[in-house]
Amino acid sequence: MPALQLRLICLLFLSLACQAMPISAAAPGAIEFNQVLKIGDPCPAWNELPGTDGQKHSLADLKDVPIVVVVFTCNTCPTATDYEVRILAAIKHNDTANAGKVKFVAINVNKVAGDSLADMIARAKAQNLTYTYLHDESQQIAKQYGAITTPQFFVLDSARKLVYTGSLDDATDPKAAKVNYLQAAIDATLAGKSPEVTNVPPRGCLIRFARERKK
Repeated sequence: MPALQLRLICLLFLSLACQAMPISAAAPGAIEFNQVLKIGDPCPAWNELPGTDGQKHSLADLKDVPIVVVVFTCNTCPTATDYEVRILAAIKHNDTANAGKVKFVAINVNKVAGDSLADMIARAKAQNLTYTYLHDESQQIAKQYGAITTPQFFVLDSARKLVYTGSLDDATDPKAAKVNYLQAAIDATLAGKSPEVTNVPPRGCLIRFARERKK
């Protein structure tokens, strides 16, 4: 079995096991679920990725924005599409409460049927997805961030260092969700503080990385 596939399977079991943990278990520095980026690490930049708006986008375009929220998502995962409404709500809240200080960028790296850029453009139009929605056919940006599921969230501070990674909230069912980890991380970072919770296991579908043949 290729090493990448084995790592993804191990991380999936870790994610499922950790969902039953009390929130105190995810205190800052207690557990880090990302095997590539750690809290405080500089975050990789994406460059010239095509978006559903017909434009090319780079992280450098957002140099004047204090907080960047990156979410790895897609068209074909039911959990990811269910979270579209919550992402739009988070954007609306921050546009009102933190105008100009928070930018959301969604990135899809899947290459399966239904996840092409053309499919993304169609879905963005049909669902009125107003956020920046990019496609990385190389899949490298997801690997560089250590992303394994859709959706999976990353909060970058003004120095573009990682301050939070994981789920948006504490329940896939929006009616059962009580804790918004993502917004808490955004608010703490804007206030110049470290988020109380920095790592939460992501929930959703595994990102469908292309199989890499051994040379």
